[in-house]
Amino acid sequence: MNIKKIGVVGSGTMGSGIAQVAAASDFDVMLNDVDQMFLERALKTIDRSLGKMIEKGKIDGDKDQILSRIRTVTDLNELKEADFVVEAVYEDFEVKKNVLVELDKLLGPEVVLTTNTSSISITRLAALTQRPTSFMGMHFMNPVPLMKLVELIKGIATSEETFEKVKQLAEKLGKVPVEANDFPGFIANRILMPMINEAVYTLMEGVGTVEAVDTVMKLGMNHPMGPLALADLIGLDVCLYIMEVLYDGFKDSKYRPCPLLKKMVDAGYLGRKSGRGFYDYSNQ
Repeated sequence: MNIKKIGVVGSGTMGSGIAQVAAASDFDVMLNDVDQMFLERALKTIDRSLGKMIEKGKIDGDKDQILSRIRTVTDLNELKEADFVVEAVYEDFEVKKNVLVELDKLLGPEVVLTTNTSSISITRLAALTQRPTSFMGMHFMNPVPLMKLVELIKGIATSEETFEKVKQLAEKLGKVPVEANDFPGFIANRILMPMINEAVYTLMEGVGTVEAVDTVMKLGMNHPMGPLALADLIGLDVCLYIMEVLYDGFKDSKYRPCPLLKKMVDAGYLGRKSGRGFYDYSNQ
């Protein structure tokens, strides 16, 4: 495997986490976003995260040295230098389409292009490119620096060589790769999102309060975080989008998004990132 320089497109929660893990694993990283302001914010997040992890002994290495491996770029064309690229922009087909089509044009034919999508068909995204054999899903979990799992998803045309290359890279990043077939939501979100959706139904129908629902799942099921708090962390808009992908993909009423989830997204109550979701984060 001759991967030395990794390109990451999108500097949000997932993209910055992927960039951090790659840099901490001795790879040079080019982190791309449309505005330098987003990139500066991502670097501050990475700096804080690295500081905490080094202090707690979770990773070895010098923080400044790790940070020096991350170069921020606003021009997508600079990713021509990358040996491997992970797309980690907003979870929306049209947004991803525009980015992937552009990346496909500028990257060399030997470069593997991956997407961090958490629910969209890999085969559908691969078909947007001229490299379907060298395209696949690489779904990291949030928060990326702490979570070991990476779902690996092949499209219908993904080659075995591409899969092995991505699997080896995931292992070099200190992750545990698990193969999932290309069905809506893959494994993680096909199980997780309906649980979150059902928790919202439980709240809407008055079965329990926000605190009661989350406490039952934490203390009764030993979950580290309740489903409603987790939804706030993920983003209610992202949860809704994934539920819509599941519902559209399977045409099964069990995946119908809860009306309360839709209402909260319409109101702009998206969770931690907007300051309000099922919980109030305005003072944090």
